[in-house]
Amino acid sequence: MPPRELPPGASAYFALLEVSALLHHELEQQAREDAGITFVQFQILAALSEHPEGSRTMTDVADQIVHSRSGLTYQAQKLEEAGYLTRGPAPGDERSTMATLTPAGREVLAGVLPGHLGVVRELFLDPLATEDTDELTRVLDLVRTHMRGRPPRSAARRSRRPETK
Repeated sequence: MPPRELPPGASAYFALLEVSALLHHELEQQAREDAGITFVQFQILAALSEHPEGSRTMTDVADQIVHSRSGLTYQAQKLEEAGYLTRGPAPGDERSTMATLTPAGREVLAGVLPGHLGVVRELFLDPLATEDTDELTRVLDLVRTHMRGRPPRSAARRSRRPETK
């Protein structure tokens, strides 16, 4: 039986998957070596640092980094135990939880960020010419805008598991 031909665009998709996996692996290793944190923990700290107060709701962070709420809660707990963030009720909405970056969290992020950017530059940006980077940014912005136009994951209903007896 002859191999099936891929539909248009499938090669780009598979290349994106492989590049993402290779880059993620290296960034995971770098975060662990430089700061003893996971890549997801790095993403959480980075998401919090983007706000001047260093505070966001856990739901906002989960939506930004596209991580499950339960997984984010676990990772945030580890970061809180390390002293890198604090969690508490959101002002005006006690159902929401706020995560706030601590000075120690800012310090660990500042320590891991240069290595993170170095890995990104070496593996992802160095092989590209400036015009390639500009075009890739343009294309990825189109796709990201399209994908972010959908309701955030936090707006999706949670699936209920059937009860076992």
